[in-house]
Amino acid sequence: MINTEGEKLKIASSIDNIALVEQLVDKVCEKYNVNEDSYGTILVAVTEAVNNAINIGNNGNPNKQIKIECITNDKNLQFSVTDEGIGFDYDSLPDPTDPINMDTPQGTSVFLMKQLADKVEFNHQGKEVLLTFNLN
Repeated sequence: MINTEGEKLKIASSIDNIALVEQLVDKVCEKYNVNEDSYGTILVAVTEAVNNAINIGNNGNPNKQIKIECITNDKNLQFSVTDEGIGFDYDSLPDPTDPINMDTPQGTSVFLMKQLADKVEFNHQGKEVLLTFNLN
């Protein structure tokens, strides 16, 4: 059962729109019978990616859009979150687990996403994050 069409959502950069993202995750997880533990993991990772896109990628500018898309197949759910910002150097983020960086929030969200998703990729100079979750 491959869904090439996927589920899509486009939102303005506003924290108020996180509820729409949650609804998308709910819909996808229900459709693919994702268990409760995996659902929580997916919800936190995807909303963290969208929060980053709103606050960092688009600098909270409500005139900029964020595109969220879920592509599924028999083995994976993959969420793409794309903002209209300038991107970032994802290879140079400080390690948030290093005591030197405890007062620096940079890198915390990416670290969290990497802990929750089975695979995290960045494209377009960091303007897009792909979060992959295994269904098996």
